[in-house]
Amino acid sequence: MRKGEATRAAILERGVRLATQIGLEGLTIGRLATDLGLSKSGLFAHFHSKEALQIQVLDAAAERFVEEVVRPAVRHPRGERRMAALFDSWLAWTKSNSVPGGCLFVAAAAELDDRPGPVRDRLVALQKGWLEMIAIVYRNGVSERQFREDLDPDQFAHDLYSVMLGFHHAARLLRDPLAEDRARAAFERLLSSVRRQRRTA
Repeated sequence: MRKGEATRAAILERGVRLATQIGLEGLTIGRLATDLGLSKSGLFAHFHSKEALQIQVLDAAAERFVEEVVRPAVRHPRGERRMAALFDSWLAWTKSNSVPGGCLFVAAAAELDDRPGPVRDRLVALQKGWLEMIAIVYRNGVSERQFREDLDPDQFAHDLYSVMLGFHHAARLLRDPLAEDRARAAFERLLSSVRRQRRTA
């Protein structure tokens, strides 16, 4: 990686961490420059606008999400084991110190849900991609004859993401010490509802 690319990556890394703490809307070129001890003009040369900075921070977070959540999960066999690994990796992502303010995408969704524009559009695209990833893992489970084929994979993705959002809310806002236990119980109930029933002789 060239020096300029390494500098940019380091800036975005700090931008992700800062955005999880102060919100994506609070992340500006000036605020990030102050945090890094750099000149505002220097950062402006990299990003040109607050909007461009926010979009690139979302993209940087998405790349990290793929590395920490998606890639470890897809190393597992297709079907239930992969789905469970995906869920476990997402829980670990949410609890990780690498994202001190929790999941950036969950926080940004609350900020941007009624603020149209390119930043919201990018977040929507990333979130739809995540839901599609869950649906693909479900479809693979159907192919492996582990999940029911009469159910809608997109509905399963919606239901699983609801469990994930519930965990984030319970753990970070309510500080419920049983948040993870409750999330895992909800996940197990969801899996039980979609497992393909084995026929007995």
